[in-house]
Amino acid sequence: MSKKHSKNSSQPLAAELKPFVAPFRIDGSGEFHLKSHKTAEKGGIDKDKGETIIEANRKRLNDFQERLYAQDRWSLLLIFQGMDAAGKDSAIKSIFDGVNPQGCEVTSFKQPSVHELDHDFMWRSMLALPERGRIGIFNRSYYEECLVVRVHPQALAAQKIPAKLVTRNIWRERFEDISAFERYLARNGTVILKFFLNVSKQEQRERFLDRLDESAKNWKFSMADIHERALWAKYQAAYQEVVRHTSSPAAPWFVVPADHKWFARVVIGSAIVSALDALGLTFPKVDAAMLTEFKQVRHALQHEGKKLAVKTAVKKAAKSPGS
Repeated sequence: MSKKHSKNSSQPLAAELKPFVAPFRIDGSGEFHLKSHKTAEKGGIDKDKGETIIEANRKRLNDFQERLYAQDRWSLLLIFQGMDAAGKDSAIKSIFDGVNPQGCEVTSFKQPSVHELDHDFMWRSMLALPERGRIGIFNRSYYEECLVVRVHPQALAAQKIPAKLVTRNIWRERFEDISAFERYLARNGTVILKFFLNVSKQEQRERFLDRLDESAKNWKFSMADIHERALWAKYQAAYQEVVRHTSSPAAPWFVVPADHKWFARVVIGSAIVSALDALGLTFPKVDAAMLTEFKQVRHALQHEGKKLAVKTAVKKAAKSPGS
């Protein structure tokens, strides 16, 4: 894929995808109010057009992933956050359909284990960071420490932090720590994209009902989801604080309209492809010494075939009745 032109358009790829990226990108340069972001936005396109973009982005992502892996310089960290039933799992599955799984790793962060609680709150995430040339996908992340833990104070008590360190400034301090950590990663070649799947309370209700009605989705339902739903306003306030205080040019948030799953995938896929396109990824060039070596290998392989053919002919001749 050329950096300047996509296969389906004469305009640069970044410009082609900009309408599906720029309106949803939050980099800390302006004020942020979650209520001003519509959950049912469709970007002026219909589902058929959206599916075409999704499929094109899959092919682009597959191409970029191969170059990312071969170049072995950059890594990509994708963080997915959202309320229950916002569509995180299905978005990851759809967007990365067809991408080489050897170059990607998905980590789903659940409730911390006893072992994990004996470490600082970033520890388990650090262990899962992507290597150079790889794509790391966090399904939930260290941001849960400023979301679930903030909404449920008892979770903070379970972390066994010395009492004198747990002050009313702890959330501001965590925002600072996370931002510093992300700056550190960016300075070392990790591209960070963070997606908040912004679903409405009404749409979440419909998806919960679908989980109850369809036997194949029953396993996804948990009463804990209903308990968390009752805390909707607190979570919305917590998400607003997270986006406000941890958005930066090096680690932007994308507030993704998630009521229409297909459009959420358009936005997420376009943001990922645009970020990879901007890196100018190329396959490593072969130097003169390696080209000479390739010629020697080619010569050896070609003559190996000839030698094998001669040996076979000699053996046949030796076994013939007239020999």
